[in-house]
Amino acid sequence: MALSHLKSFSYRSNLVKPLATAFSLRRQISTSTDPITIETSVPFATHRCDPPSRTVETNPQELLSFFRVMATMRRMEIAADSLYKAKLIRGFCHLYDGQEAVAVGMEAAITKNDSIITAYRDHCTFLGRGGTLLEVFSELMGRQGGCSNGKGGSMHFYKKDSGFYGGHGIVGAQVPLGCGLAFAHKYNKDDAVAFALYGDGAANQGQLFEALNISALWDLPVILVCENNHYGMGTAEWRAAKSPAYYKRGDYVPGLKVDGMDAFAVKQACKFAKEHALKSGPIILEMDTYRYHGHSMSDPGSTYRTRDEISGVRQERDPIERIRKLILTHDLATEKELKDIEKEVRKQVDEAIAQAKESPMPDPSELFTNVYVKGLGVEAYGADRKEVRAVLP
Repeated sequence: MALSHLKSFSYRSNLVKPLATAFSLRRQISTSTDPITIETSVPFATHRCDPPSRTVETNPQELLSFFRVMATMRRMEIAADSLYKAKLIRGFCHLYDGQEAVAVGMEAAITKNDSIITAYRDHCTFLGRGGTLLEVFSELMGRQGGCSNGKGGSMHFYKKDSGFYGGHGIVGAQVPLGCGLAFAHKYNKDDAVAFALYGDGAANQGQLFEALNISALWDLPVILVCENNHYGMGTAEWRAAKSPAYYKRGDYVPGLKVDGMDAFAVKQACKFAKEHALKSGPIILEMDTYRYHGHSMSDPGSTYRTRDEISGVRQERDPIERIRKLILTHDLATEKELKDIEKEVRKQVDEAIAQAKESPMPDPSELFTNVYVKGLGVEAYGADRKEVRAVLP
């Protein structure tokens, strides 16, 4: 099915639109509305629950959308790597390339009324929630046009209007906050759930079990998602966890192990988990995934694992290549047309970087804003003199 009939569009205008809007024209590349049935790559492993069906229904538009969005995420992270090495991004920077299927599959199963909170590997989750490339690169480079006005950097992306409550720099601390979001959903009776994402390195944190305990007591609609990329910083999971079966860690809470490199397995699992959480309370999802970069930009990622291991995962389990094969198998596009999409994505990323570089740095006085809430007893003033005054109620 040819893609050549697509209308052209402005790359620049799409840089400031969320992915769902920017690619809306591209979702018309197939005129077919016939459903496509796909089977997940491997069976789900379960703990205290029956598995969801391995049969997932999709359509041409969703398949091609998955390809474009994941290709954008991949290119964005590769570009961030280059910007960091050029010292245009400073501080900490944790990249998500390899794990894109988790962000894309999760988003396909939920709505913006549902909440997501994650750790510091947060760029792609923000993009999936409706953030733009321009906001991403502006924030990474500490510019005013960033999603946190250039004050958060790589680890602190945020988009409350789309239910994204940020990346968090303290290992595991986002999990109790995610359970708090679930409490709010239940209190407000809004039929929404909270997804609290954490890595295998954070899975041994005590606060996770404390938060899970009270969430189970109160039947809170929270889904704990362990993105198991098998290395907590530079430590293999088997060296840090006596039991690396993270989906069983909840003991009294059901769990599901998912192929986190298969976007449709993730979609099916998240749909299943949301239905369970709304009816019965917490559930744990373990996403079996992999990061191609090191833990952060200061980690080469090859001292504690072999290059053959990394290349083996790329060849056998890469999430984008899996979608590419499905598209070609169902004759939704040609190889050239998919390459053309990747070229367009690359141009969009380059345009976004150029625009982000034009965004000014935050004013120094911004150091003193967004620290306290007005009217609650504390004020900050005299930013030019770096003075802070406590005002008691």
